[in-house]
Amino acid sequence: MSDNDRNDASDKQAEAGESRLRGELPQEVSATPSKASDAQTVKAAAADEEHEPPVTGRQRLVQGLWPPRVTRAQLIVALLLFGLGFGLAVQVASTSDNDGALRGARQEDLVRILDELDDRTQRLEDEKQGLDDQRTELENSSDQAEEARKQTVEKERQLGILAGTVAAQGPGITLTVEDTKGTVKADMLLDAIQELRAAGAEAIQVNGVRVVAGTFLADEDGGGVSVDGNKIDTPYRFKVIGKPQDLEPALNIPGGVVQTLEKEQATVTVERAAKIVVDALRAAKRPDYARSSSE
Repeated sequence: MSDNDRNDASDKQAEAGESRLRGELPQEVSATPSKASDAQTVKAAAADEEHEPPVTGRQRLVQGLWPPRVTRAQLIVALLLFGLGFGLAVQVASTSDNDGALRGARQEDLVRILDELDDRTQRLEDEKQGLDDQRTELENSSDQAEEARKQTVEKERQLGILAGTVAAQGPGITLTVEDTKGTVKADMLLDAIQELRAAGAEAIQVNGVRVVAGTFLADEDGGGVSVDGNKIDTPYRFKVIGKPQDLEPALNIPGGVVQTLEKEQATVTVERAAKIVVDALRAAKRPDYARSSSE
């Protein structure tokens, strides 16, 4: 066999081996079709985005708020705001309850309350005018010392009535409270005294005990009430000197003294009189520490 024949045989064997290897190896994937597929995928995604509706600002806000993500600080703030709102609601409800009596009052009752307020204002104006007149008399009097003495005596008499050291008489009312059930307490009688003072009462006496600025009332263990340590029993009788036209309506206002006592099943009567005598006296007490600044 010649050299050329050997070379041809070797080439054929090499080609046969290469063909066998290509048959055993997987076929190669062409790169060009892959690139075309990727381009089609991108175009399809772009087309889908074009068909999807745009997201609005409200939708973004909803997506940001829901589902809620609550932190500990936000929870604490929410609890504090809830407590504040609850407190305000309770306060408003309390104020509404206090005003309920007036809101449910009849027109004539409201008119009477307004008249009473006008009368109180007029009394204050009269008192102011009286003080102005006294000052004018002192300034214009030829004998200022004598005028000052007269005014001092008159002032001493007025203060004696207020302090309970002298007797007094004048127009007024008598308030009688029958408490057969034993339900009337000291604070209810104290409310009556305060209401009478606000209506212009100048002298008050309860069951023989003179009421003054420092008077206190307390409930007794065995029933009844004490005034300045003096036990008094039912019926409780108030003798009051003042303008009857002011005193009686002040007790009968809606939600006032008379209605409160009647709710406790007490019997209340108010009588006007042209002359009321308040003769229970209190001993003048010199203060332990207070002294006049002119001494």
